[in-house]
Amino acid sequence: MPNLDLSILVVDDAKFSSAIIAKRLKNAGYRDVRIANSPIVALKMMEQRPVSVLVADWLMPEMDGLQLTDRVRQLDEANHHFTYVILLTAKEGVEALSEAFDRGVDDFIYKSEMARQLLPRIYAADRIADMHNTLLLANRLLMENNRELEEKNVVDLTTGLGNQQYCRQKVRESFREIESRGGVTSYALIGVKNWHALKHTHTHSVLDEVANGIATRLQHLSRPLDIRCRISDNQFVVIYQLKRLDDASLATYKRLHDGINLKAFKTTAGFISVQAGTGVICVDANEAMPEVTLLEKAAGEALKASYETGTVAIRHWHNIADQVTND
Repeated sequence: MPNLDLSILVVDDAKFSSAIIAKRLKNAGYRDVRIANSPIVALKMMEQRPVSVLVADWLMPEMDGLQLTDRVRQLDEANHHFTYVILLTAKEGVEALSEAFDRGVDDFIYKSEMARQLLPRIYAADRIADMHNTLLLANRLLMENNRELEEKNVVDLTTGLGNQQYCRQKVRESFREIESRGGVTSYALIGVKNWHALKHTHTHSVLDEVANGIATRLQHLSRPLDIRCRISDNQFVVIYQLKRLDDASLATYKRLHDGINLKAFKTTAGFISVQAGTGVICVDANEAMPEVTLLEKAAGEALKASYETGTVAIRHWHNIADQVTND
């Protein structure tokens, strides 16, 4: 059964011709048939409300059918919609029709065959337009669902540690905790300096084994209540809560730093050693809490210093806040 609510727009600069076509469609039961007597008006109508089928004359003074089709495809792209385009033509020959198909035209009706071909072509257009728009809708819903899942996802799928989103959430929670109870939030960024070199010599699955080895070792080297995250391929974070700034000493982090650097990781490709750096930023409850992105930036600078010196780089936020904020 035809879909009698199919939205159809007839475009022809000859008012008599467009009226005849619209009348035939309405006599066949179609209820949503509009007429435009110029391509410009047709485009404005389609901007206001898309159509499923466009029936347009090929030869029109302001804009021919191929130019109109180009504009329709631009609208479709912007609106995530598909319009089935049928051109009315007196032209015959492979070259003309081939050019039209290349420009995005879907079908033709020869004017000499109008009475016989119009309704069968509309029936076919209905099925194809419905299929395309159903797929476009399903794809859009799938993309929206994927975006929503990504926004809600807080786990690094390789290691099972929290990801960057989770890490930022936990930093903010730690800040609120020390503001109410006192203490220090310590953000330790561990980076693998030779990760890119490892990518050139090992497969993705082997790198996953290394990442999992680092994650497991971080769990063993930190306290049960410390927060461990993987915020990028080669960067991990451990969030500590300490009682005093004096507790944020080299000895606190050296065990972590040496534990990653001094013992190779067993993988299916053999034992692999990593060159890790550790940059630490400590924030005391007695100072204004920084934005998490500024904390991350400061930790990145400390990590660079660690790469250069080969040891842990520890920075207290109150000593670097002005410099980080103004950079």
